[in-house]
Formats: sequence, structure tokens, C-alpha cells
Amino acid sequence: MPKYLVVLVGIVLFISCDSKIIFSQNKSLPNGWNKEEVIKFDFPKLDSLKTYNLFINLRNTNDYRYNNIFLIAEINFPHGKTVTDTLEYKMSNPDGSWLGTGIGSVKENKLWYKEHVSLSENGIYKISISQAVRNNGNVDGVSNLEGITDIGISVEETTQE
Repeated sequence: MPKYLVVLVGIVLFISCDSKIIFSQNKSLPNGWNKEEVIKFDFPKLDSLKTYNLFINLRNTNDYRYNNIFLIAEINFPHGKTVTDTLEYKMSNPDGSWLGTGIGSVKENKLWYKEHVSLSENGIYKISISQAVRNNGNVDGVSNLEGITDIGISVEETTQE
């Protein structure tokens, strides 16, 4: 059996087993993440009687030079309300090894963003994410954040227990 077929079957099985995911989208950052670049996602109206967990999905390579990352995330609700959060996530262990999953130099991190969110407004929700990484002692942000290859969001239905 060809190697690519084994990988494809594995991916299909992995995706089909994770039925809690309602929406997921990633965007590629092939040349790093410029500090002026705001990554935007729209997701459709979901069941207003359910609650959801929101995640930020981030892929990094060994070219990422920092042990954490700062993000500015903003949710725009359909009726005009906006919620903005400044977020910090650890990217590596104290020994320098990367957090996240993956084989080789690319690691994928599923980062908690919001928990048990009710999306009861009718319309399109918009999420914007920008990076806010700074070097110690420097007020200006890192102009181009290398080593971040993809950024995304996923919405999962919460489980009722």
C-alpha cells in the first residue's frame, strides 16, 4: 500500500472520529506573520440552544524564536457587539522542546480561546486575530513573526454531562 494512501486513510479516520467539531478553518502564513496583518474568519449561525468552545489553532516550525506568543483576538457579533481579548500562550517547555502535536519540525497547537459560549444572535460571526509579540525591552512589536505557518479557528459543541 503506498505511503500517501496510509496517511490519507489516517487523516480521514481522525477527522471522522472527532464529531464535536462544528466549524474549522485555517489560513496559511507562508512568509511569516506581519504585525500589521489581521487574520479574519467568518462562521455561520449555529444552534442558539447549544453552547460552544472556541479554539485558536496554530502551527509553528523550529524557526519560531520565542517560548510564548501574544495574540489579540476579537469577536464581532452579528448585532454589533465586539469582544476583544489579549491572549498569551506558552509554546515550549522549560527545556526548549515544543508544546503541541506533530512529527518533525512542525507542531500544531490547539489553544483554548472561549469556553461555553452561546452564539444566539442570528447572522455571521467574525473573528479577527493579530499577533502582538515583542522582544524584551522593545516597545515596537516584532515586524514579521517567523516560524508561524498557519493560524485557524475551530468551533466545537460542548458536551452536556
